[in-house]
Amino acid sequence: MRIPFRHIAGHLVWSTSGTVWALWRVAPVGGRYVAPQVRDEILSRVTSLVRSLAGAPRLFGFAARVDPGEVAEQMVEGVDWQHLPPWAETTAAALDLLAGQEMHRRTLWLAVPLVSPGRRFDLAANGSAMWSELSGALGLAPVPVGADEVAEYTERAQRVQSALGGGLSLRPARPAEIVWMVQHAVHRGLEEPLLADAEESGLYGSRLADGELRSPSYADLGQVRITEGGRPAMAAENENPKRGKGGPATSSWWRREGASPLARRWLQVECEAGTGYQAHLALAEFPAVQALESADLLAQLESLDFPVDFTVDMQVVPSERAREQVRRKKKELLDQAEQYGAQPTGMPHSLPEAAGDLAEQDARLSRSSVEVEVQSVTVLTVWGPDSAVCDARARALVALLSGGDYRAVRPHGMQEALFALGLPGSVRPAGVKEFTQHQLSEDWAAGGAFTNTGVGDPSGIMVGVDLDCGTIRPVLINLADAPQRNASASMGIVGDLGGGKSVLEKLLVAAVADRGGRAIVIDRTPIREWATFARSAAVGRCEVIDAAKAQLSIDPLRVFGGPVGAHYALSYLTLQLGVGPMSASGAVLHHAVEEAAAGRDPSMASVLRALKVLAKKSSAGSSRRDAATTMSELLAIVSSNPLAGMVFDPGLPPVTLDGDLSADMVVMTTTGLTLPPREAFADMEVLRQQPLEALIGRAVLYLIAAIARQAAFSDPSRFCTVAMDEAYWLTSSAEGSALVHEILHDGRKHGAGCILAAHDADELGKDAGLLAYKVLARTSDQARARKGLAFLGLDSDDEDLVRLVTTGLSPVGQKGREGEMLLRDPRMQVGRIKVHVPPVPRIENAIYTTPAAAKPTGVSSVLLEEVAHADI
Repeated sequence: MRIPFRHIAGHLVWSTSGTVWALWRVAPVGGRYVAPQVRDEILSRVTSLVRSLAGAPRLFGFAARVDPGEVAEQMVEGVDWQHLPPWAETTAAALDLLAGQEMHRRTLWLAVPLVSPGRRFDLAANGSAMWSELSGALGLAPVPVGADEVAEYTERAQRVQSALGGGLSLRPARPAEIVWMVQHAVHRGLEEPLLADAEESGLYGSRLADGELRSPSYADLGQVRITEGGRPAMAAENENPKRGKGGPATSSWWRREGASPLARRWLQVECEAGTGYQAHLALAEFPAVQALESADLLAQLESLDFPVDFTVDMQVVPSERAREQVRRKKKELLDQAEQYGAQPTGMPHSLPEAAGDLAEQDARLSRSSVEVEVQSVTVLTVWGPDSAVCDARARALVALLSGGDYRAVRPHGMQEALFALGLPGSVRPAGVKEFTQHQLSEDWAAGGAFTNTGVGDPSGIMVGVDLDCGTIRPVLINLADAPQRNASASMGIVGDLGGGKSVLEKLLVAAVADRGGRAIVIDRTPIREWATFARSAAVGRCEVIDAAKAQLSIDPLRVFGGPVGAHYALSYLTLQLGVGPMSASGAVLHHAVEEAAAGRDPSMASVLRALKVLAKKSSAGSSRRDAATTMSELLAIVSSNPLAGMVFDPGLPPVTLDGDLSADMVVMTTTGLTLPPREAFADMEVLRQQPLEALIGRAVLYLIAAIARQAAFSDPSRFCTVAMDEAYWLTSSAEGSALVHEILHDGRKHGAGCILAAHDADELGKDAGLLAYKVLARTSDQARARKGLAFLGLDSDDEDLVRLVTTGLSPVGQKGREGEMLLRDPRMQVGRIKVHVPPVPRIENAIYTTPAAAKPTGVSSVLLEEVAHADI
């Protein structure tokens, strides 16, 4: 095989044909799940990019192989995993689980041919191309490139990038990445070099020396044998059928299995790594009319259960020239109509339709002088380790495309030409012209070539796999890294009971603790499930504080002291007693708290004593004495209740921020503390009539959350997450909402965040928009499902999305479908994921909450196998 380039200087490629190309790595945008207005904006940006192009650019969409080792490196990035055995154990389990899985990531590359101003170097380029033909045969060095030519084309490439930069994010490709594109094309179906290595490599680049460009040898890249319609491995036996002594073959060649060239429409590529099989399909026909929502063909390729590469060779035609071609076609149609008019059968129905299409195209071209026509040749490539797999994938792709009125052909005799089209710097083969499709810029942009199909963070915790990708694609979340990237580290999870909210919460909490951070959990479950999970997942690294047993004091005046303690003490008392902070009763409470905080032994018990003293003080006004009397009597009732012992018992040792709350995982269980029903929060009078136990539980839970907040903010150098399930108990009050507001607003500055879970998006509070990570699990009620979609920033009126959330995520009773959710990350990427529990016994043994359910042995690998072969 001949390499199509001779020099690589930065992102510039001097091809053997004399053309100089500039290559950029393009960042995809948008996603499969976006609101209509966002989709329109992305379409406008891609359309603008296409209109900025000129000449014959080329777009490559390569599915780069992902090695399990890459995922493991992403999981340990930024942490000292060698000193964190629990996280090393989890990473090793993920590595073993992903071993042998077919994984890839979509990469986009834009190549633009450059023209020097005044065509100054055109003659030299043609001479260089002719010499390269001769030098390649004689083994001579390629023609050198001068420094002035390098500078000229570098400046030209910068101008092109400036014109393109407004549409999408792109960066110049590295020399090693350009070489990787060739290696990827050669190694399809084999173990290919990793793009991750090329992204960090400084090899393969040319350098200026003595005023000339000196390049390393690229000869090893071409040591490949390509065979059009190569025989399968068993063909050797078929080529030598049994013969009699000196007799002829017993069967004809066309009857032998796989012997006919027409039956072998693939490309056999032999290199040092082995032999791979590739099949190249050209799109020969597009549907005449298609809805914008379903026109993103190139984006939908990701949903297949095998990777697909695409190459789009474009010819961008300016508006005026395109209009001339349209007028010529209209004239030809008129001539045909006159000819058919003289025939008894009349004209075919296709002629009026074609005339209407041309009229519409002419009108659209006339509306804007910047409109262009894209004449494109689109090639899709599949591959496999053997010819049978390759052929089956090609046939499956053709069948799927035909269902959308796309016609794809696998031309025999042109497999090598289509393969060459996917190499950087190659010349467009003349034979592919017959597959040219004509589209206006907006129509081509709707094809989804630049659509982002991924979700999650570049590194962090493997929470599951991406269900929008047909092959295995791990989804990572890195809450601890979000503050470093100027984003919130908080997450909101919404969904029905049994939708998988608690499993996801526990995965994140355990991972934060295992990666060297801290996690504080408020466990409201009657069975103390979080306490059980902590003792299993973080043996020797957890602390469980049981609020109902009152073994430690959470008295804010004793835990914090000073103004901070007084602030939380007053908020607790106003919430517990149901009075406003700006009322007469609130003023009395404020005076008593200030007096107690300034005393020698500040405590909530001293607040009660201060109220009793104020009630008997003759110098105080009658209204103030009455308020103090009422508050002291009510507070005496509360303090005598065992459930309030954690707050009012001065004999209990206080919780310490640098002791009890500094463990890797801290769980505060509140079993025994009840809450008022949700309906009571809507009416203050109804709330006041609730049982004392419920009112105490509400206030104590607020105080526990406040202590968790202070503990989380105590050490900004160590990330901490606060997990609060069924968040309505906190967000239903003004004090609780203010606490959540404070964590969401100031958590990033203190290296902290929170995880809020609820059954309804409204229960997350008015500051839910500040959550950077948003998750929507199965929500069977349509009204709540629509609110959940709005919570993710999606179109709540989209019936397909509503149907997905209500019936398509984790359908009840369907084994293997548990844990399906919609995730939105801080980059505004939305994707459908399946939460996956790593096969680590200390995590698996206590993470599930389904009653009397035991997870079968080996379920982790089974789940991945089901995802890999599911028809998504």
